[in-house]
Amino acid sequence: MNPYLDEDLQALADQVRRFATDRVAPGFLERDKTRVLDRDLMREMGRMGFIAPELPERFGGLGLGCLAAGVIHEEIARADLSISYINLLASLNGQILAEHGRPDVVRPWLDKLIQGRALLAIALTEPRGGSDAANLRLRVERDGDHYILNGEKTSISAADQADAVVVFGRTGSVQSGAHGVTALLVPTDLPGLTRNRFDCHGQRAIGRGSLFFDNVRVPVDHRLGDENKGFVQVMQGFDFSRALIGLQVLGVARIALEETWEYAAQREAFGKPLSAFQGVSHPLADFQTQVEAARLLCLQTLWLKDRHLPHTAEAAMCKWWGPKLAYDVVHQCLLVFGHGGYDHGLMEQRLRDVLGFQIGDGTAQIMKTIIARTKAGRAAVPA
Repeated sequence: MNPYLDEDLQALADQVRRFATDRVAPGFLERDKTRVLDRDLMREMGRMGFIAPELPERFGGLGLGCLAAGVIHEEIARADLSISYINLLASLNGQILAEHGRPDVVRPWLDKLIQGRALLAIALTEPRGGSDAANLRLRVERDGDHYILNGEKTSISAADQADAVVVFGRTGSVQSGAHGVTALLVPTDLPGLTRNRFDCHGQRAIGRGSLFFDNVRVPVDHRLGDENKGFVQVMQGFDFSRALIGLQVLGVARIALEETWEYAAQREAFGKPLSAFQGVSHPLADFQTQVEAARLLCLQTLWLKDRHLPHTAEAAMCKWWGPKLAYDVVHQCLLVFGHGGYDHGLMEQRLRDVLGFQIGDGTAQIMKTIIARTKAGRAAVPA
């Protein structure tokens, strides 16, 4: 019995798992090869109510809460981590738009987002740095009722596929650091905006790339939050996405463990099943224990968020521990499968997919600094 998942949430998990098994999993390997995100599948997920269900009904959502979003997120990721990026980006950006955007501007985007008819990216990282807001160089200059954007964003998930992007740029001086950063909702069809795509190791269906801004004019009413305070205000929503990322990668680890336990119990060596050898079963048991603990931490974080209780440190724990643990788990599972796991297929793709989360969306070092500041105080853990 899971203390965070009541009967309704468990029923939701069962419904999503059936959908993910029937509709998402069959195209897992093919999408990795073609690097094409299935928009029809995305719209189907929208019709099922599986995208950003936590958004309030006044914004077109179902108002189910953040735990419900986590349950859905986890089940989709079990089938395909890249497809679960649709859920991750929708929940993160949906929350940002709902809390910080002008209703008349963001409501049409929220409708399309929830229905699976639009994909939104978030653009913070630049060639000079990502987590260090003081190093942001993309310029945002006011010109009447527009902002003019010039610069580059890089390592952006869904860069070449997104219909709009939440962009962080500098309206203040470099010396003003995070307090001189403004966030804007930028449709990707605006003149002067171009983009490319990297040939990444994993997460290939969603992809990553760069965005280039050459005198891109964005209406002032597309600003998210206050001018010069976008980073401070909007980044608060990342606590939510960090817990989702934890569940996302742990969903991959859980299905990998399930398949590996089954394989180890059936495959024989020296007249015994592989699971009879402690060198096989004990590492799996160790990881099973850690995955269960890490999953409870992620669910607890979403439970705290649903109750408007502090959860910044817990979210950072989810973000650094989950991806590292998931990678170690899938690596161990691949070794148990031997050459069958090393060959192109489910296990090696999972290994490539989860690795990316040790790099993007906040490194382990940044997360541990956040935890330390939460516990010791910012003055005791200076930048």
